[in-house]
Amino acid sequence: MQETREIISGKGARLRKEVGRHRSTLAAPIDAAPLAYFRIVFGAIMVWEVYRYWSKGWIERYYIEPEIFFTYPGFGWVAPWEGVGMHMHFAVLGVLAAFVALGLAYRLAAPLFALGFWYVFLLDQSNYLNHFYLIGLLATIMAFLPANRWASLDAVLSPQIKKRWVPAWTLRLIQFQLAVAYFFGGVAKINGDWLAGRPMNDWLQGSGDVFLVGPFLESSMAPLVLSWGGLLFDLLIVPAVMWKRTRVPAVLAIVAFHLTNSAVFSIGIFPWFMLAATPVFFPTPWKGWRPASLPSVTPLRSSLGLVLAAFVLWQVIMPFRHLAYPGNVSWTEEGHNFAWHMKLRDKRGRISFTAVDPSTGHEWEFDHTDYLSSRQARKMRVRPALMAQFARKIQPRLERELAVSPLAIRARASVSLNGRPRAILVDPEVDLTTAEWGLAPSRWVLPLPNFSTASE
Repeated sequence: MQETREIISGKGARLRKEVGRHRSTLAAPIDAAPLAYFRIVFGAIMVWEVYRYWSKGWIERYYIEPEIFFTYPGFGWVAPWEGVGMHMHFAVLGVLAAFVALGLAYRLAAPLFALGFWYVFLLDQSNYLNHFYLIGLLATIMAFLPANRWASLDAVLSPQIKKRWVPAWTLRLIQFQLAVAYFFGGVAKINGDWLAGRPMNDWLQGSGDVFLVGPFLESSMAPLVLSWGGLLFDLLIVPAVMWKRTRVPAVLAIVAFHLTNSAVFSIGIFPWFMLAATPVFFPTPWKGWRPASLPSVTPLRSSLGLVLAAFVLWQVIMPFRHLAYPGNVSWTEEGHNFAWHMKLRDKRGRISFTAVDPSTGHEWEFDHTDYLSSRQARKMRVRPALMAQFARKIQPRLERELAVSPLAIRARASVSLNGRPRAILVDPEVDLTTAEWGLAPSRWVLPLPNFSTASE
């Protein structure tokens, strides 16, 4: 018994020593220049994104013109500003992003930008983009970092905050979040469709006019080469760019990868943002670093360590939550969002809705496009959660128009996934106004049939 206690005590001591070592490593001062660089890049690209929304009319199209908004679970109270409110909101976001880039009133501008961005994000699920989710996470992280210590107007106006060092955990957290998007984007690609070159083979059709690489993109080998290449790139690029021996070819691969993505796919600012963010993975210190003025190392506070550990654990678990649900996640959509499933599926759907008087069985067909924007309708036709939410939102209006209450609403959704024949996505006999979409599997979502071929 005494020997057992000594063994346990010894292991506990070694564990405490190891934890203490990591706490000291994360708290150690490092060059502040990479974090300042990321602040500038992040803010500048957010200014550009706000300008894009203004210049392309997306504020009106996405947040003013629609009659119905697909809110997120628990956030049904989030609604667009009325009148010119949405334009004012984006204008303020642009100013805040500029302040972040300049490092001006950063401690106020960064959290306000994060809150304002998440507000826009939460307005409508049909506008979900993985890189918007990434921006929201990074904006939240930046709100808690001392990214204005160097190369900022705050440091000019208040010289007492000017320092050329930051705790190591601040930069490591940014690196981790960017790495998560890459790595789990690769993990998500480990599925039969992607490894077989689907849906890449469909997306590359008509790409022959892309500068330099057009003829290759239309070749028969391109779908497999790009699918497998994208998978390996996502899984390996972060360690490759951080390792000295592979850094130069890794950077060249990053440039080629993101420029190709920008030319072939409509993915907005994402390739340019990831390109610009690449230097944060370069080794520190950067030029001008003077280690003589560094403070002594104080181990990371336990409370901060627990918060960071919880955040990291959450980021690692979320991409795997679809494994708790039956079926193909690209078909059912259960666990698809917030999991870095980027450009994995091509879904094309047709849907018809019927309002039913349960007491008489009388039916009325109605056109969903009368109530949704073209983008909303396109997304809703292939996403069960949006179908159910649409049914709940349109039910009161139809009950008033038809003078029938209650009304049941059913849908017949015929969907093709990655070139497969069309199949019925949801049970056409289920009243979607009562269909539940939550943590439990949605039994009213039908399984993907086991077709023998991907296209017929």
